[in-house]
Amino acid sequence: MTLLIVIISLALIFDFINGFHDAANSIATIVSTKVLTPFQAVLWAAMFNFVAFFIAKYLIGGFGIADTVSKTVITEFITLPIIFSGLIAAITWNLLTWWLGIPSSSSHTLIGGFAGAAIAKWASFSVIKVPVIVKIASFIFIAPLVGMVVAMILTIVLQWSVKRVNPHKANTWFKHFQLVSSALLSIGHGLNDSQKVMGIIAAALIATHIQHPEIGFGIESISDLPNWVAFSCFFAISLGTMSGGWKIVKTMGTRITKVTPFEGVVAETAGALTLYFSEFLKIPVSTTHTITGAIIGVGSVKRLSAVRWGVTRQLLTAWILTIPVSALIAAVVYFTVGKLLYF
Repeated sequence: MTLLIVIISLALIFDFINGFHDAANSIATIVSTKVLTPFQAVLWAAMFNFVAFFIAKYLIGGFGIADTVSKTVITEFITLPIIFSGLIAAITWNLLTWWLGIPSSSSHTLIGGFAGAAIAKWASFSVIKVPVIVKIASFIFIAPLVGMVVAMILTIVLQWSVKRVNPHKANTWFKHFQLVSSALLSIGHGLNDSQKVMGIIAAALIATHIQHPEIGFGIESISDLPNWVAFSCFFAISLGTMSGGWKIVKTMGTRITKVTPFEGVVAETAGALTLYFSEFLKIPVSTTHTITGAIIGVGSVKRLSAVRWGVTRQLLTAWILTIPVSALIAAVVYFTVGKLLYF
């Protein structure tokens, strides 16, 4: 029981870290265009991160992404030390990339850690659901590509729609519109990222039910997940968002390409639409990857040279390394600590 409580606490800590790590994703453009101050922006994003809970619970009527994450490892091979090791690895990688100002994927960090610890425990790849992980990993490339294409289309359409409007007046319009687009992106962030932690907690509760039914605290499936789990996950990520992530804001908002209010609206809207699409598919994707692709799409329409491709290559390298590095860290954690843990 103690280890289960520790795991739930670590999961919520990861969710909090995810909030301030990914705060930059939904506020970088609105800060760089000076529509809101950094403090105002994080409050705005945090509020809509939490609004996402009510949308998922009462409008969508389920948590499909959480279900996908909970099934990364085959159920009968999940143990609490595996989940513990995966969470420690995910937290470690998230804090390291935050410190270095690298906008890496919290989603893939969590998946990599979970799978890596399971492989270390059973010394076999057969304990993980390879098709699920491959599908999730493929969105390292698909999500930014979709975000980029949607952003390019939106840029062309909106440029045409305001071509006869006074530039100063159009700029004022888009500053107001950016409040809406940023809110939409924050809702998408809350919908996607909070559910990943829900999936990990669900896996822990299912493992508890299977291995120690006498405790009476586990669940049979994710459909039995208590309401307090979902509420806590959305609340934790909202609190984390309020604490900010300024190094990553600088990378996302200024280093990839210079962003105007018009381009901010386009990038945030494109990112939000991509996140809603992934919610529909029940695939956990990286908000970081999505908004980066959208910002690149916006810059590319201006001219290809407007995008700082050197920075983009560095980001892509970090994204590709996230799953294997997280898996390796989780394996090390399991061999050094996990084997000493007993339920």
